[in-house]
Amino acid sequence: MQLPPSFDPALLRRDLDALSATPWTAHYVQQNYEGDWSVIPLRCAAGETHPIRMIYADPTATTFVDTPMLAACPYFRAVIAAFACEVRGVRLMRLTPGSIIKTHTDLDLDIESGAARVHVPVVTNPDVEFLLNGSRVEMKAGQAWYLRLSDPHAVANRGADDRVHLVLDLQVNDWLTGFFDNALAEA
Repeated sequence: MQLPPSFDPALLRRDLDALSATPWTAHYVQQNYEGDWSVIPLRCAAGETHPIRMIYADPTATTFVDTPMLAACPYFRAVIAAFACEVRGVRLMRLTPGSIIKTHTDLDLDIESGAARVHVPVVTNPDVEFLLNGSRVEMKAGQAWYLRLSDPHAVANRGADDRVHLVLDLQVNDWLTGFFDNALAEA
């Protein structure tokens, strides 16, 4: 479901460019992808310093902190602040051209379980194919999307450019569920 907040693609790109010298960390679940699926952590569980632990979405963590990388990104900080709920982990997730994320599920990543993952495309291209339950979800730069990732999903970047999403893990609250209540009322 596309959420009402939307963000300026040029400012998103500016903050991404500010991190051009920052190394990307390969995603730790290597059996779920082919090619280059990598991550820069912007918020992580407090106390984590190892790159793999910083990108791990630890469901047992209760305290989260901004990473040093977020300091260089004023617009990413504004995007994060636009979500009126507890923001847990935040990562930039890159899928390079020709790379794929195989069909998988992320257990307990749905509104019903109290944890929501929102994707904000920073850069993308029309040849990115994001499938959720076998249906294509077309996300444009600057849009905010809640995706029920406890359902089967897969991604293929068939384009010539990177696909980078700002991915926010949120604690569900009344503000967030209000978007779903409004969508149901309008249906």
